[in-house]
Amino acid sequence: DMTVDDLFEVVEEHAKNGIDFLTIHAGLNRICAERVDNNPRLTKIVSRGGAILYEWMKLNNKENPFYEYFDRLLDICVEYDVTLSLGDGLRPGSIKDSTDAPQIQELLFLGELTKKAWARDVQVMIEGPGHVPLHEIASNMQLEKKLCHGAPFYVLGPLVTDIAPGYDHITAAIGGAIAAASGADFLCYVTPAEHLRLPD
Repeated sequence: DMTVDDLFEVVEEHAKNGIDFLTIHAGLNRICAERVDNNPRLTKIVSRGGAILYEWMKLNNKENPFYEYFDRLLDICVEYDVTLSLGDGLRPGSIKDSTDAPQIQELLFLGELTKKAWARDVQVMIEGPGHVPLHEIASNMQLEKKLCHGAPFYVLGPLVTDIAPGYDHITAAIGGAIAAASGADFLCYVTPAEHLRLPD
């Protein structure tokens, strides 16, 4: 039942309240949704915002409003001096899905949106993947820098294995060290409770 106006009213309310940046999954459009449908993933969509927008597009047979009306989003950012964190709604939620077609397709669109934002003097950072095997971390950094024109890149970990729930702070520290050495600009700390918490 969410309308386009509902979505933008919430964005503007946060901006009016003085937030510094918004994470918006604007790159997950209908083309990306098709890629998800045609490329079976082990963990489909693990991003909360990405999953909500994917379902909204399917239920309403419409484009992602943040993609379709990106200029409206930029108007808000310009008025309230808000930075955009372009979220990766199709980040891999498992090693098997890392660097797959849906993830890269969305990254291409995030690169296009980055240029549009910069043209309006809106600052941008790009949200990066969560589950990435060791040997793909450097290439993920290089892909983002190339496809998103050197925009600041931050990664969620990344976690280098799927088989250590409860120890995600350790697997993410390993991935984060390699990501930082490979050009990541910002690391999103992952706690032991990322997937579950061990009893204390």
